[in-house]
Amino acid sequence: MHVLVPFDARQPKSRLADVLDDGERQTFARAMLADVLDAIEETGHEPTVLSTAQVDCRASVTVDERPLTTAVNDALDERALPVGVVMSDLALATADTLDALFGTAGDVVIAPGLGGGTNALVVRHAEFEVDYHGTSVRDHREAATAVGANLQVVDSYRLGVDIDDPTDLVEVLLHNDRTATTWLDDAGFRLETREGRATIARTGTESDGT
Repeated sequence: MHVLVPFDARQPKSRLADVLDDGERQTFARAMLADVLDAIEETGHEPTVLSTAQVDCRASVTVDERPLTTAVNDALDERALPVGVVMSDLALATADTLDALFGTAGDVVIAPGLGGGTNALVVRHAEFEVDYHGTSVRDHREAATAVGANLQVVDSYRLGVDIDDPTDLVEVLLHNDRTATTWLDDAGFRLETREGRATIARTGTESDGT
């Protein structure tokens, strides 16, 4: 199966601006991308990074500056089905969780994200189109129904957590033991426990991401 990995190479992870500067967001985003690509390759499937600009990584790269929905739909049209789409900020994804996604039968298979997004999917129906605006998981359910596609939903914590906000970095340090965690460790981030909950702190700063 061919797997598309959308990636914003220009202004990634803007919601992490409170804890990471522009350059740090660039390098951290690439660290998460590397982890996602490693996990896909471990499943035996072939990833292609669908990037807004050229990026140096271990997979083939297709540059497309258009909005995400348009870029993904055109990429789906150009490839033989099935095709997977896995977001580049799924730092908790593993080969096992992706195997479960890729191996689930259905014309459209969705892994929902927290807050109503669609973090990963598999498309086997030629008439199905993605729509990443707004509450995309609901829109994708409706789109699958509209074209008569059989829809399956994969309930996965690791695929459900995309790393967008400072508090999400806690999950990376707890559940990722690869490039993204190494980068956070080197950048001085650590876990602290307050009132029974893990929070994030950075050596030499007072910011804790809460």
